[in-house]
Amino acid sequence: MGASTSDDAGVYRIDRDRALVQTVDFFTPIVDDPFVYGQIAAANALSDVYAMGGRPLTAMNLMGIPTDIVPPAVINAIFRGGASKLKEAKCVLVGGHTIRNPEPVYGMAVTGMVSPRRLITNANAKPGDLLVLTKPLGTGVITTGIKRGLASAATIKKAVNCMCRLNTPGATLAERGLVCAGTDVTGYGLLGHLGSMCRASGVGAEIRTDQLPCISKEVLGLIAKDCIPGGSRDNLKTAEDFVEWGDAADWQKVLLADAQTSGGLLLCIAPRQLNRVLKILKEACTLCAVVIGQIVRSPKAKVRVQR
Repeated sequence: MGASTSDDAGVYRIDRDRALVQTVDFFTPIVDDPFVYGQIAAANALSDVYAMGGRPLTAMNLMGIPTDIVPPAVINAIFRGGASKLKEAKCVLVGGHTIRNPEPVYGMAVTGMVSPRRLITNANAKPGDLLVLTKPLGTGVITTGIKRGLASAATIKKAVNCMCRLNTPGATLAERGLVCAGTDVTGYGLLGHLGSMCRASGVGAEIRTDQLPCISKEVLGLIAKDCIPGGSRDNLKTAEDFVEWGDAADWQKVLLADAQTSGGLLLCIAPRQLNRVLKILKEACTLCAVVIGQIVRSPKAKVRVQR
């Protein structure tokens, strides 16, 4: 599997029972604490392996840093934050590469393992599948609020907890054959990743705005204060080509297009498997396990938004 369907990672088959899942991701700091920044960057990179139904095996650090500005203690804290998430994921750090760079960037290249027969892709969604989301939305708006000094300590704490949480249930659900298709919600927002899944699968989707989980009620206020990242604005413009908005409010449009960092899994689940899936997600203490819509037949990859 390569880049043709805009899936979360590349997959290379070794034999009939094993395939490698490979991904890479990095970004500039979105929080002030360097240790937490490292944790978030690692969780974000690991997420693509889980979104494909795999389990991470090895990881390599990637860092660009202005060494004349950022002291060694801060660099060390970033690396320790990343290593702590790798340990939680039972993934081995095998090396990496660091360069001098005008601004800090950090992330990882991660390799995982998956059964080719249990692989989760974004190209197998079927009409009637229910859409289940495992993390609330709003990290893009909140991190913009952090940069502008407008987000409260309580909301920041909730957002950090969300971004640091690993998407490990993806591997468990895949191994038990409970997922028809799936992806994780990151930089292109929920609508962008859902749109890719619809195009790859030749289907459409319906989203219910009254079921959308949000990290904090404060997100609505931050949107009203124009704490909308550039990526989310770009996502909104792109969404106009394939989304029918119905009576969605402006803040709901922003939330659906919000560029997430280390967001949750968006899973297509057959109705008969829903209770089993929700039980596994509950046992894994996922931040949410909400049915936000369903896959529908459609001649075009349209997403309809409705109450």
